[in-house]
Amino acid sequence: MPQLNPGPWFAILIFSWLVFLTVVPPKVMAHLFPSDPSMQNTEKSSTESWNWPWY
Repeated sequence: MPQLNPGPWFAILIFSWLVFLTVVPPKVMAHLFPSDPSMQNTEKSSTESWNWPWY
């Protein structure tokens, strides 16, 4: 039975994973951060304590 011979199928498996691992990661990493995030407001917001009467 030819499907039990691991020779050609193992070579195809290794070659396809080699292509997958060399081509796909750079394309995926290019889409993680398409633009550099920048801070909109650098001022520190004033935090005021709430004065609630707890009777």
